[in-house]
Amino acid sequence: MEWSSSISESRLSLVLFFCQIITALDVPLDPKLLEELPQPPTITQQSPKDYIVDPRENIVIQCEAKGKPPPSFSWTRNGTHFDIDKDVRVRMKPHSGTLIINIINDENGGKAETYEGVYQCTARNELGAAISNNIVIRSSRSPLWTKEKLVPKTVVEGQYAILPCRPPIGLPPPIIFWMDNSFQKLPQNNRVSQSLNGDLYFSNVKPEDSRDDYICYARFNHTQTIQQKQPISLKVEPVDSLNETITANMSDSDFYGDRLSPERRPTLLLPTGSTSSKTELRGNTLLLECIAEGLPTPLIRWIKEGGELPANRTFLDNFHKTLKIIDISEADSGKYKCIASNLLGSAHHVITVTVKAAPYWIREPTNLVLSPGESGSLICRANGKPKPSISWLSNGVPIAIAPEDPSRNVDGDTIIFTDVQERSSAVYQCNASNEYGYLLANAFVNVLAEPPRILTPHNELYQVIANKPALLDCAFFGSPVPEIEWFKGVKGSILQGNQYVFHKNGTLEIPLAQKDSAGTYTCVARNKLGKVQNEVQLEIKEPTMIIKQPEYKVVQRTGQVSFECIIKHDATLVPTVTWLKDGAELPNDERFFVGKHNLTIMNVTDKDGGTYTCIANTTLDSVSASAVLTVVAPPTAPPVVYDRPDPPFDLELTDHQERTVQLTWIPGNDNNSPITKFVIEYEDAMREPGIWNYLTEISGILTTVHLKLSPYVNYSFRVIAVNDIGNSQPSEASEQYFTKAAKPDDNPTGVQGIGSEPDNLVIMWEPLKHFQSNGPGLQYKVSWRQKDGDDDWTSVTVANVSKYIVSGTPTFAPYEIKVQALNDLGPAPEPTTTIGHSGEDLPMVAPGNLQVQVVNSTLAKVQWDPVLLKYVRGHLQGYKIYYMKVESLSGRINQHVEKKALSFPGNKTHGMLPGLEPYSTYKLNVRVVNGKGEGPATPDETFKTPEGVPSAPSFLKITNPNLDSLTLEWGPPSHPNGVVVGYILKFQPINNTHELGRLEEISIPANETSLILSNLNYSTRYKFYFYAQTSVGAGSQITEEAVTIMDEVPPVYPGIKNVTAAAAETYANISWEYEGPVHENIYVEYGVAGSKEDLKKENVNGSRNFFMLKGLTPGTSYKVRVGAEGLSGFRSSDAVFETGPAKASRQVDIATQGWFIGLMCAVALLILILLIVCFIRRNKGGKYPVKEKEDAHGDPEIQPMKEDDGTLGEYSDADDHKPLKKGSRTPSDRTVKKEDSDDSLVDYGEGVNGQFNEDGSFIGQYSGKKEKEPAEGNESSEAPSPVNAMNSFV
Repeated sequence: MEWSSSISESRLSLVLFFCQIITALDVPLDPKLLEELPQPPTITQQSPKDYIVDPRENIVIQCEAKGKPPPSFSWTRNGTHFDIDKDVRVRMKPHSGTLIINIINDENGGKAETYEGVYQCTARNELGAAISNNIVIRSSRSPLWTKEKLVPKTVVEGQYAILPCRPPIGLPPPIIFWMDNSFQKLPQNNRVSQSLNGDLYFSNVKPEDSRDDYICYARFNHTQTIQQKQPISLKVEPVDSLNETITANMSDSDFYGDRLSPERRPTLLLPTGSTSSKTELRGNTLLLECIAEGLPTPLIRWIKEGGELPANRTFLDNFHKTLKIIDISEADSGKYKCIASNLLGSAHHVITVTVKAAPYWIREPTNLVLSPGESGSLICRANGKPKPSISWLSNGVPIAIAPEDPSRNVDGDTIIFTDVQERSSAVYQCNASNEYGYLLANAFVNVLAEPPRILTPHNELYQVIANKPALLDCAFFGSPVPEIEWFKGVKGSILQGNQYVFHKNGTLEIPLAQKDSAGTYTCVARNKLGKVQNEVQLEIKEPTMIIKQPEYKVVQRTGQVSFECIIKHDATLVPTVTWLKDGAELPNDERFFVGKHNLTIMNVTDKDGGTYTCIANTTLDSVSASAVLTVVAPPTAPPVVYDRPDPPFDLELTDHQERTVQLTWIPGNDNNSPITKFVIEYEDAMREPGIWNYLTEISGILTTVHLKLSPYVNYSFRVIAVNDIGNSQPSEASEQYFTKAAKPDDNPTGVQGIGSEPDNLVIMWEPLKHFQSNGPGLQYKVSWRQKDGDDDWTSVTVANVSKYIVSGTPTFAPYEIKVQALNDLGPAPEPTTTIGHSGEDLPMVAPGNLQVQVVNSTLAKVQWDPVLLKYVRGHLQGYKIYYMKVESLSGRINQHVEKKALSFPGNKTHGMLPGLEPYSTYKLNVRVVNGKGEGPATPDETFKTPEGVPSAPSFLKITNPNLDSLTLEWGPPSHPNGVVVGYILKFQPINNTHELGRLEEISIPANETSLILSNLNYSTRYKFYFYAQTSVGAGSQITEEAVTIMDEVPPVYPGIKNVTAAAAETYANISWEYEGPVHENIYVEYGVAGSKEDLKKENVNGSRNFFMLKGLTPGTSYKVRVGAEGLSGFRSSDAVFETGPAKASRQVDIATQGWFIGLMCAVALLILILLIVCFIRRNKGGKYPVKEKEDAHGDPEIQPMKEDDGTLGEYSDADDHKPLKKGSRTPSDRTVKKEDSDDSLVDYGEGVNGQFNEDGSFIGQYSGKKEKEPAEGNESSEAPSPVNAMNSFV
């Protein structure tokens, strides 16, 4: 029996893992510590057991190992020592055991077949020897097809045909496929298909199958060659021509024999006979094949007698002719039947499958580290079919003939070590073998005597939020295992009691850290070889709280809304406040303004509705609060009133069946909105009286429905009518109908199995609803068994619960689970089986072989070896990298050491760390994460980022302007990102048209902070570009502009001062004082205060010192700026004003007032008297002077108002009734018409219904409307009625 040793690479990097019996020692993965400790050899990499090599390439047989001291290597070939020094074609890689055999070199090259054989590598140092697998080297072969004479094949139409391939035997076996002369793949289907051995089968032939180029190809992938068989000719003879021949040569009885029947039942071509058997190994893929002939073409289906085909591992290939089951186990043994059938009948074949198993690990031995005088054990357990035998070796020698060790006792699959000494160190090999294969594992026993060491950095600082747990690390190592004690304060006593938790890895946990928990803590580790201690610091911080939370808001479209979020936090922590909308970032919209304590949304739209969340983060904690914003439409005129329908009535039940009944009703009035549907509800008077449940709904044009019912329910029904307005009131309830009981139709859904603890399995399900019970006594039969085991189902029956807890399970083991419903009348149908897992536990080990590769100054690549799934002990969720900046290499003090984490889902073994700071030292570690939590961390890996380019200089000031010089002062970059080696100054002149001149450049030493720039042009504007440099390159620049003076006289700049604003609701008068040269262009810029939009610009004509801004929004704060621009630039000053709020007009209908009615009556009586007097005087022929007539009636002509300066003088609002200017006239009807003046108060009021008293004063309310709304009757040339005139008063 061939055998060898193997150990997985991921376990190697973990080094030293504790074993079973008494006090096995766990060695931390600290790189410095591992370099110092002696270690027996460990094989880290080797070639596969069965190694097929390409004869055209050199042979490389891998063997890598590690140990302390480094191991030496030797090889055996076919069981004897292989002296590589005697073969010039063979060499060993330096510091490695890997062999390289020269095949392709012309001078020293050989043939690969010469070096075929069984190779084994041994790695040895003073502590022991580890051995590799037996590596069988074989050369790949791709032989030619044997020559054979192929006879054309003739087949009658409808009969079957087989075209043989018989490929040459190669190593490894070739891949077979059929093509024609044009290198086109021959089509395959249910009728024509290729068998596993490569032959081409026709279940029945057709005339179109006739061709001369059926070619079988064999592809040898290892040597990348393809061999071709000679073409095969197939001729199909039609049935008609054959019948003529038969008629002439055969009797009638022969002619009508079964052999020539055009249609026939299936017959199996492959395999032959009715039964066969097949043996396959556990873990392999089982391939079973059935090919049948017949007409019509038979179809193939597969069943397993006495069981079902595994759901997730079964595949049907080759048009269902091949049954493939992957990753088979002993449970897949049994009888498999293939059935071929067509319209005329069927045929079947039974294949008995036996699953054997090469050895596989139950418990693989692991490395054992002990201190002198301690005890431990190595356990090697494997299984297989047949049961494998276990044998032990020591340093590659059978243990029976190995040097004796009084501390060692071999007991079958276990070696027990008692009172070990340093000479007991060795490497042991466990061999498990049976007739189908072998397993070999190396596991060393390393006896160490080491004084205590504390691996946690000295004076580490821990910061924790009050009332949260605090974990203080004290990673340690020593042999024997040191005892750990904790003290608080300089002279404090040993910590003990329920307020502390002491972990085995040395960590001290304070479950509820309080203010008085802060201080200095000392960790002491001691064993019989020595004692060591370390101090750490603990600081307690106040928790972050939101003391003013955002509140629910309702706002109309185009409105404005604000959410408050005021936080309280620890004074030493710097909080950041972030706002989210519906869990995502705020829209990139300038309407959203984030203040220090609030979020403001302006000009609200419908899309702004949603949930807004305020998140306050510090380096230690995070809190959040949310509020909902509802956006509503402005109030509109009420629509035409329609109403909901009246309820249906006269409900009647007919056609009573066990599970159906017919319901009929009469609809109520639809109230002018057609009924769109009827909703039928039911009440279960037995279980939930008074509760109505939805059953179904039908079209509004129907009044009868057949209802599907459940057993064992006491039904009552009611109907609700629905139209576009809403739902009617429910109808009166129908009569009751009690259905008969029955067995349950359904089983519980949502069946799942998860563990709440490492040693249990919680089976949960969604219980059936009341009406699904179908009868009294509803219970659940819960069944479970461990997957891939030989155990029978374990069952328990429960009631009124939706979960069951199975205790005493192994950690994270797969289970088959099913839950079946049953009642007093019987069980529901057989339930489906669900796969669940028992409880997870924290991962046992950390990832191994942690490596960091710095990509650039801000990016690093992290790699690690994955943790074996059996050590994950749960659902692998990924890996998490914890990293933090330790120091800045530029000497800057790191104010806040922030520990960051980055998660990588799934079984990833590498990841990128972005956003690093250049020229800094970082440290990181990696943990594996499952559903229970995180596993232990790898030892911290420290790395440094290279220099980067610096940030811009912190400031650039230009002072002391002279005729030909300027003084520049600057500050160093806030983030140098390396060592600043100097500064670069570039500058160029700018002319009056803003064109740039020639660019000059000056280099400045790094220690300078100012510069006097001479030899400049007088009265010239210069633009300066200034940036710092590191050895990597230049960073961001800072720019500034300055002007040299002219004739030593300060330049005269335009000046604007005393900017004032007189604001109304939608406009404002802006005035200012200007000082400066003539011919300057004056402009006004304005915009909403606090807005990020650019200011609007209006040019002012002439030399006026006032301007009117129109079209403003009422109740809004504005910022206004007045500027003057010209040859010498511009200067401006700002002012802020706020427009008045919009006011609604208030009109009083005085037509209903008593005094007004009395006055009108008096006026009417007076007019009547005057008319009578006039009538009498006219009848008497009397005359009256024109002058009197004019005095009695005012001038009917409407005179225009004065427009000397284009204005109406001082602005007057509704509360300031100032008289019009002298000379102003009003028409006799006391109204002001717009056509009388282009610059009237009506224009300034934007739609004011202006009126004037008899003394000329203006009365009326500023309305803010932009459209004129003339009073009723204004289209007439007559004076308005007194009622309308009075309605304009406030």
